[in-house]
Amino acid sequence: MLALRVCTPLLLLLPFSALAQVVERTDAKAQDQLPSRWSAGVAVVHRDSEYAGEGTRTRLYPNIAYDGDRFYLRGAALGYRAYTDDRFELRTFIAGRLDGLDADDFGVAELARRGVDRRLLSDRDDSVDVGVGASWKGAAGKLDLDARVDVSGTSDGYAVTLDYSYPLTLGRTTLVPSVGAVRLSADMADYYYGILDEEVARGVAAYRPGAATVPRASLSLVHPFAKRWALLGNLEYRALPDVLKDSPLVELGKDNSTSLFVGISRGF
Repeated sequence: MLALRVCTPLLLLLPFSALAQVVERTDAKAQDQLPSRWSAGVAVVHRDSEYAGEGTRTRLYPNIAYDGDRFYLRGAALGYRAYTDDRFELRTFIAGRLDGLDADDFGVAELARRGVDRRLLSDRDDSVDVGVGASWKGAAGKLDLDARVDVSGTSDGYAVTLDYSYPLTLGRTTLVPSVGAVRLSADMADYYYGILDEEVARGVAAYRPGAATVPRASLSLVHPFAKRWALLGNLEYRALPDVLKDSPLVELGKDNSTSLFVGISRGF
């Protein structure tokens, strides 16, 4: 099956996995819009972070895409379709988990309101996940299941995601509203939202959120134009559960995070 797939290699440098997965899912929703295996373009990405003092970031990146009959690139993920038909797809993949954060990216004052001295914190590193995914689609919409585990030894955790989406066609434009949730294992949530043992040894109060479920909702847009061009967009909202909202690493009073992706690509 030929499709437009937007891949942004430089997203591997971004400090948030949420955005990389937004690109990955937006990319997948461009399916059947353009009969091109290769594409290139640019993308603007914007994120309002939940971490204390990190704030918002807006950046411009180049896009390079490839979609083959078996192999594909989606965002920071390289995958292989083990089985596919008109209704079901089973795939395996390797992907960057880009939730890493430099301690210097936290705000001193914002952490102080949480009772944390930034000088005592360590960096949170990016990692590499290996996973399996499955998709079912029919008249009632599409269901996506994704399970991935950290194989780089960074958190030694895993995440399981379930999303439901229903495409709406308005002329040549496809809108895809989606709702779902991400289940973070205790190891993964403790690493990215908790206080590490080495930080406790320096005097930071211990905090471990344990396993957490993060609900989310998004709206994607795919609009092909001028034969080989396409406009892609995604707006996503994530609601933080209490165990993550209460983390001393999260902005006081912050109970959500949002991300926006807008890209334009030309198929070849």
